[in-house]
Amino acid sequence: MDFTFSEDQLLFQESVRDFLVNEVTPERIRQSWETDSGRDDNLWQQLAEMGLSGLTVPEIHGGLGMSELDFVLLAQECGYVALPEPLVNTSLVAVPMLVELGGELAEQWLPRIAGGEARVLVALEQNLVAEDAHVADLLLLEQGGAIYALTPEQFSAEANESVDPSRRLFRVAINPGVAPVLAGDQAKPLIQAAMNRGALACAAQALGLAQRMIDISVTYTSERTQFGKPIGSFQAVKHHLADVAVRLEYAKAPVYRAAYALANNVQGAVVAVSHAKLAACEAASLGAKKGIQVHGAMGYTWEVDLHIFMKKAWALANTWGDAGFHKSRVAEAIFAEDAAIGADATFAGH
Repeated sequence: MDFTFSEDQLLFQESVRDFLVNEVTPERIRQSWETDSGRDDNLWQQLAEMGLSGLTVPEIHGGLGMSELDFVLLAQECGYVALPEPLVNTSLVAVPMLVELGGELAEQWLPRIAGGEARVLVALEQNLVAEDAHVADLLLLEQGGAIYALTPEQFSAEANESVDPSRRLFRVAINPGVAPVLAGDQAKPLIQAAMNRGALACAAQALGLAQRMIDISVTYTSERTQFGKPIGSFQAVKHHLADVAVRLEYAKAPVYRAAYALANNVQGAVVAVSHAKLAACEAASLGAKKGIQVHGAMGYTWEVDLHIFMKKAWALANTWGDAGFHKSRVAEAIFAEDAAIGADATFAGH
């Protein structure tokens, strides 16, 4: 069985990478921190014109009808540039939830997402706060086990500070009289699915963040000299960055496996997603730690671009389930009495 990405998928990833690296620069990110919304409508339109906002929207609603597996490489590139715009949340989490909700809600909002006319976002109670609620044209909010589809006039949002200046977080209060669109047992599978897709989104972005922090650190250590030589030529520095590179390579397979599992409704997808988020976020956290070390005291300062990416890595590690949450999901699966683990289970039928 071949799990490698197709040539078309890799070419699309490359074109998206080229666009994002040129457009979403650290300077542009810093400028966004000074604005009220922290978001760039022009950039959102550029993303839409590339077809990224409609990538996962079904073709019947004007999108490309692609899956989590198609989008995971693009989410990785969004992480590489620390994209502030909520593209990953909209395309990888909100669109599938709208498809599952169906009806008039899907018919109204999916074409608008595909056309770049609307940002639709998902906020679960697991995250405690809602990211980008201030720019959401529609907020799919979980509260008390029910799902609400809220337009801006149906809720109030109180700003909540984040360690990452690019993230805009809010505590949301639903206005009186607003009814949920789904509740009880009907809502549970959609909430679970959104949780898994959100965790996958974090994992994919963490891969990109880890790679960017390696690249930034390699560039810095190639230019910074000591005793007449670039510090990157010193073995101790090489070991720091090699540790991150190895951890990153080992994290990629679990993330791609989780994307495949969600796209194909594979049994055990929950465990695959938790494994992916743990592995990817650990790689990104190590990238931040080692990046700070090889930068010396400068690694902590706001002037160095590294902190843009390390702060996003820290934030993603604790959203859509922190390490404790995902470790508990993995532990529950592998320690179950009927757990299908070991060589017999892995290679059965091969």
